[in-house]
Amino acid sequence: MANIREIAEAAGVSVATVSRVLNGRPYVSAEKRRRVEEAMRRAGYSPNSNAVHLSTGRTGMVGVILPFSHHPYFHALLGGLMEEALKHQYTALLCQTNYEAGEERRYLQMLRTKQVDGLILCSHELSWPEIAAYAADGLLVACEPVRQEGISCVYTHHYEAFLTGMRYLIRRGHRNIGFCIGRRDSESSRQRYAAYADALREIGRTVQREWIFEGCTDLRDGMRVMDRIAAMESRPSALLVTGDEAAAGVLARSRQLGIAIPGELAVVGFDNQPISEALQLTTIDQHLQEIGRQAFGAFYHGIVQPGAAPRRMEVPFALVERTSV
Repeated sequence: MANIREIAEAAGVSVATVSRVLNGRPYVSAEKRRRVEEAMRRAGYSPNSNAVHLSTGRTGMVGVILPFSHHPYFHALLGGLMEEALKHQYTALLCQTNYEAGEERRYLQMLRTKQVDGLILCSHELSWPEIAAYAADGLLVACEPVRQEGISCVYTHHYEAFLTGMRYLIRRGHRNIGFCIGRRDSESSRQRYAAYADALREIGRTVQREWIFEGCTDLRDGMRVMDRIAAMESRPSALLVTGDEAAAGVLARSRQLGIAIPGELAVVGFDNQPISEALQLTTIDQHLQEIGRQAFGAFYHGIVQPGAAPRRMEVPFALVERTSV
């Protein structure tokens, strides 16, 4: 097999230019890149990935930690993230954990053993101090607000977003408002609950525990919530749901039960997934694809500028009004 010097001679370029093409570096003209790639093709040249990694100090891979990949929330994050990874010739390695601490530690160990250049955490089970202990081993980026040294973060302000949803329902005349939540112990859920309670306090109302529905993440959960509401003597007149898929379940089951939306129950979702437009669901768009894009951008910034301070970026949200309120 030809070596890198022979490839350079065949392409009529320097060895340094061939090296830049192999490593995906910029500052190579399109014509020279074409000649190098053509010379490699003709010679049947396949670069030794271990040698490339040793020469650059990079693997060309970023791990993406998420509990599971089938939920639309994570699909949207991954869509933006992988779009940017492709632009920068990076491979995104999906690291599914099912919220198991041991799995997260296993993937963090991959950072320590230099199998990936960094990790982007779409969600997590371990505490941030434990995760931050790996910051010296590679780049860490969180898709939520984190004030832990050594970790970049890209996020939506969940408290303000949920407060906006609550105040919107209140302006539309609702006072008896229910709340669907996913994982009660996550930081984003704590922020959303705080906004829910504060908005009720502003209008002189207290939290009704029977109107808080936990573990709501998918369509079936939303349908289960609607069954519970239908059986109540005192029902909420509006529902703020932490995800559009669960909200879709609420809408679907309400039709089956003959409960009018928005006449008898107003519904606001969260995420602005494609299904929300099809169902005309009023929702809060936290621009998940943009969070994914910016999360990869924060990672790549650390790659091209070693030693740069971690980035912290808030992505704005928007209330999308449709016909469910």
